[in-house]
Amino acid sequence: MRVTQSMLSNNMLRNLSSSYNKMGKLQNQLDTGKKVNRPSDDPVVVMKGMGYRMQVDKVAQFQRNLGEANNYLDSSDDALDKVGQAMHRAKELVTSAANGTLTPEDKEKIQSELDQLRNHIQDLANTKVGDKYLFSGTKTSTPLFDNGYTDDDAFKKSVDIEVFDGVTMNINTDAAALFKGIDDMFSKFNGNTDFSAAIADIDANMDKVLTTRADIGARQNRVEMMSNRLDSQEASAKKQMSENEDIDYEKAITDMLTQESIHRAALSVGSRIIQPSLVDFLR
Repeated sequence: MRVTQSMLSNNMLRNLSSSYNKMGKLQNQLDTGKKVNRPSDDPVVVMKGMGYRMQVDKVAQFQRNLGEANNYLDSSDDALDKVGQAMHRAKELVTSAANGTLTPEDKEKIQSELDQLRNHIQDLANTKVGDKYLFSGTKTSTPLFDNGYTDDDAFKKSVDIEVFDGVTMNINTDAAALFKGIDDMFSKFNGNTDFSAAIADIDANMDKVLTTRADIGARQNRVEMMSNRLDSQEASAKKQMSENEDIDYEKAITDMLTQESIHRAALSVGSRIIQPSLVDFLR
């Protein structure tokens, strides 16, 4: 086959165009830090990247859920801690009232403070996180005490949240019965109360508060372990995504320099391949 000048010229132009495209692709990689900038660059890399990114997004959602779980549990524990403090003060008052040397006026003052402690504990039972009542079960828009205790089965139902693939956790605290028992105890305090016997009732309810807080503490520990697990998952997914998508800058720069050298060589050879035209002779 006879090779003509036009064939040489066309081949040279195609090679130069291909060289420009390769340099353009390498330049884009260096500018963005990514191996691919459009799906057509490498469909396999793009598909893998979508999977890794979905995993990262899923982990981020679970981490947000764990943040809400922590908020619920920390707030519940803090509220019950204050209930315990109020119960401790009630025990001090009842112990003092059990002393037969107090005057009726002193007992009246004690009763008045006990009434205030009862109201304070009712307020704690209506603790909210954002616009949700902590101790109202699934009925998060209704306070546990609203002009008195409301007996509702919904107050005893659990609020669950997904913290990992297929893993849910109960984040609220079923304290309806606890608060009702405490409130019933306070409702019996009056001028005719046998305060000596009431001390045992307060101790029993204080033990229930501690038991409930221990359950919250166990769930807080589990949340922390799940958080550590999610951190590891996030780091792994991001590492895989980086290895799949991010360029090796040293290699990319070397490839760019190599391609530039090839392109210059192609230009140099091309200038010798193209024969001078009549115009060139007339200059």
